[in-house]
Amino acid sequence: MARKKTITREQILDAAYTVVSTEGFSRFTARNIAAKMNCSTQPIYLEFQNMEDLKMALIKKVHDHLATDVFPVEHTGNKVYDLVLNYVGFATKERRLYRAMYLEEYGGGQEMQEFSYNYYKNLVKAEPRFKDLTDKQIDSLHMGTWIVATGIAALMSSGIIQPTEEEIIRLVEESMESILSMEEPIKLS
Repeated sequence: MARKKTITREQILDAAYTVVSTEGFSRFTARNIAAKMNCSTQPIYLEFQNMEDLKMALIKKVHDHLATDVFPVEHTGNKVYDLVLNYVGFATKERRLYRAMYLEEYGGGQEMQEFSYNYYKNLVKAEPRFKDLTDKQIDSLHMGTWIVATGIAALMSSGIIQPTEEEIIRLVEESMESILSMEEPIKLS
């Protein structure tokens, strides 16, 4: 008779989330995750092909968390401003997870960038104010907004600056206006 699973996929993902959100991806190992669950590494490898498979599942879990619980929270009624405020809020409230996902070399870097870009692009395309923008203009607007928001988020999560929501919105609005007034959109590689 086969033994019944006592540790679920979701429990493993929750433990992996805890490891990354408290210690970062540098501690993302089967042993550390198993230690959080007080078990051996065997359940991890029964549920996931390898650690990369677990990492991709964890990144999806974080994407889902951001898309449903973090990014859509309304503050101002302006979806772009709200997204920036929520992104900065995520960086300051969940510092370690933010750094692990967006800043660490071990993290989801490219996947997080693509997720954030697609989220932003869909949000902007749904805003009447931006309905006539070309894809190049949206890309440029994203890059500028992303740079400003990431700068604010990194500095706030490090405790270096503490701007108000109004100051953050002003910085974002001024950078957006500057970008939209450019003859040639910004293209960074």
